[in-house]
Amino acid sequence: MAVVRSVVFNIVAFVLTGVMGVGALPIRWFMPGRALAYAKLWSRLVLWLFRAICGVQVRVSGLEHLPQSGPALIASQHQSAFDTLVWMLLLPRPCYVMKGELTRIPLLGPMLVLTGMMPVERAAGARALRLLLQGTDKAVADNRQIIIFPEGTRTMPGEHVALKPGIAAMSSHTGLPVIPVATNSGLFWGRNAFVKRSGVLHVCIGPSIGPTRRAALLEEIEKSWRALEPDCGL
Repeated sequence: MAVVRSVVFNIVAFVLTGVMGVGALPIRWFMPGRALAYAKLWSRLVLWLFRAICGVQVRVSGLEHLPQSGPALIASQHQSAFDTLVWMLLLPRPCYVMKGELTRIPLLGPMLVLTGMMPVERAAGARALRLLLQGTDKAVADNRQIIIFPEGTRTMPGEHVALKPGIAAMSSHTGLPVIPVATNSGLFWGRNAFVKRSGVLHVCIGPSIGPTRRAALLEEIEKSWRALEPDCGL
């Protein structure tokens, strides 16, 4: 049954993405200010399909820790494509820190730029950090809530990897605290996994941390994630 559901979901989500990708052309040309709202609609539809077809229940705890407006820094675990969609529904003005190569994808890439996402060329070395902080300043000035995945890549549920220092530099640079988020999304929509599994997917949001020194902040993020993981079924 999981395989059948996954086939249906992947086909329908692919068609939806293609149709909305073409439908985004008038947005890009005539209504660029509506790009974020359009991206939110696409995310909402894809996640609705995920829940309805694949039999997944999404439970979010700790919403009281998220800002209702204004800038914020959110450090989320990253296990699944789900993590790159859900914040479109949870935040008023989300801004993802993402791989720069995503902006070069036909149809999708130009929309990512219009929505105000923050592309980072990871191979750029020290210049990448300067660009990250410049993008952070712009996002904060625009009252965006910045989502970054400090692990740097998708991981397995319960897997622990060294965190990238970018989040600490962003927090120190802006004076903003960091909101830690744990999840078990990889159990249901795994990394490069065709089959999507049913069950209860948790997004667990913790109290904000810092700002503080880089090494201390990364350690505190790790500790917060570990404390939140039991509530995520990990």
